[in-house]
Amino acid sequence: MTLPENHPLATGATSDAPLLRAYRGEPPQHLPVWFMRQAGRSLPEYRALRAGGDMLAACLDPALVAEITLQPVRRHGVDAAILFSDIVVPVLLAGVEVSIVPGRGPVLASPVRTPGDVAALPQLDPEALAPIRRAVSIAVAELGRTPLIAFAGAPFTLASYLVEGGPSKDQLRARTMAAADPATFDALLAWCASVSGAFLSAQVEAGASAAQLFDSWGGSLSRDTWLGQVAPHTARTFGALDGLPVPRVHFGLGMDRLAADLPRYGADVIGVDWRTPLDVVAARVPGRPLQGNVDPAILGADDDAVRSHVLEVVRRGRAAAGHVVNLGHGVPPETDPDVLTRIVALVHEQDVPQQDADGPDPVRP
Repeated sequence: MTLPENHPLATGATSDAPLLRAYRGEPPQHLPVWFMRQAGRSLPEYRALRAGGDMLAACLDPALVAEITLQPVRRHGVDAAILFSDIVVPVLLAGVEVSIVPGRGPVLASPVRTPGDVAALPQLDPEALAPIRRAVSIAVAELGRTPLIAFAGAPFTLASYLVEGGPSKDQLRARTMAAADPATFDALLAWCASVSGAFLSAQVEAGASAAQLFDSWGGSLSRDTWLGQVAPHTARTFGALDGLPVPRVHFGLGMDRLAADLPRYGADVIGVDWRTPLDVVAARVPGRPLQGNVDPAILGADDDAVRSHVLEVVRRGRAAAGHVVNLGHGVPPETDPDVLTRIVALVHEQDVPQQDADGPDPVRP
């Protein structure tokens, strides 16, 4: 696969963007920052646009998706947009009956728990991804030199929703399938990798300049289970981007113990949650750029606490080969948007560390 001639990486529009330089481990013009779930319920303009509407229907409306994707870039001045979507959108497009229940999340009409259930899962028709490609094209045309990040769920996290039938605190049914029926679990992960990979590649081909897999529930697995049963399918998902020169980010909650393993399965950049300091993770993956890891809980604190915490994250991030500031998870819906805008301004004020004998530049108070 190659990029279309009008792709922003092919034209050079986003090639030198601070986000992509940091993802490549090159010194950026300024320290880049964006937030997971930045286009969402914390923005009043988002709430006004989405009032009373169905979430999955919104995810399939190209003009609406593009507008929501652009909102945080306009408001906060972040260094990247990420496509507004949901982890189950490719499942829906494949023909599986799923809905998003307010206050609960994605819910399947029929959970996938037996070999027959897995065998009956429909294949994703590439033509079904047309609304996603269109949404990306509209957003990219407006973004100009600001990169768009493609979004998809990692195989285990997607499989967890399918097996559990909805959100779960411990993914017990999915973990039980992995232990009790590894062949069925493997077949389900293969299906998830196929639809997530197609979802990612469609976004990149349409104009996204980077791609991120969200392994929200990967931390519920033991290291041996993730490596032995899940990792090959994560690699297959990223493999859908082979030949497309985009940085690949892997983010997983509670997966810091796997940081050193993730590059073997396709990750160029490691997303880090709030639990583990960035310099600790950097020591485990020398030479690898990191993304993270502001604690979302700090967003509800006073300005001094927010400032102190963000500067500490920046300081620790200087141990990595490259650093993109982000949250260690998503923006809570009750967050004051002005807090995020001030964080962006603070991060952009910081000196970009230089690799020289004098060590990293100081963090500005």
